[in-house]
Amino acid sequence: MIDPDRHLQIGSLLFEGIDQIDLTGPFEVLSRIPNATYRIYAKDTEPVRDLRGLRLVADAELEQAPSLDVLHVPGGYGQEALMEDEQVLDWIRRQASGALCVFSVCTGALICGAAGLLKGRRATSHWSAHHLLHHFGATPVNARVVEDGNMVFAAGVTSGIDGALTVAARLRGVEAAQLIQLYMAYAPEPPFDAGTPESAPPIVLERAKAAAAEITARRAETARRVQDRLGL
Repeated sequence: MIDPDRHLQIGSLLFEGIDQIDLTGPFEVLSRIPNATYRIYAKDTEPVRDLRGLRLVADAELEQAPSLDVLHVPGGYGQEALMEDEQVLDWIRRQASGALCVFSVCTGALICGAAGLLKGRRATSHWSAHHLLHHFGATPVNARVVEDGNMVFAAGVTSGIDGALTVAARLRGVEAAQLIQLYMAYAPEPPFDAGTPESAPPIVLERAKAAAAEITARRAETARRVQDRLGL
């Protein structure tokens, strides 16, 4: 736990094609961490759309961010463009170098990997991209939340809430995280047990894989280019 009198700067990355719940799920937690300022940063402050069309706007541009104590990197289909965007990758590297915690959600792990942050790390990502983590020098771990040093990885989409609560507990203690969880009434009881490849019915899994096949192939190509660039 960090000194409760230390004011914390928490920032999330926003980009076109983000999966909004990778951002807004953790937002529900991170914005409630005591004695902290939470803001959203992007390359510019023009509105962007998430992968389903939701419009989102950043608070400030990347270069206006202070040195962040917590850097939150969401995922989504738009992650593809960022993996070879040196402006964003350089910003992530600079912020990560002094951060108490770097927190990725879903395919945000691939962005962190493209920035060179996954070398030698245990990590996780969305099930459709989990097999790509090795391209970035990471050891893939099949878990909803994975912690390694100052990094916290959340697997896919809704697991960002679990990851954010983990970050909150690291920063302000378990009780503070529990207070946030209680306020959110976060006690999930899904109506179906189909939330992982292991539990989903085979026909559902095959249809999900087919739906993700095109983006998964593109991600694999990009991951291999990044692997070559990083010399891994």
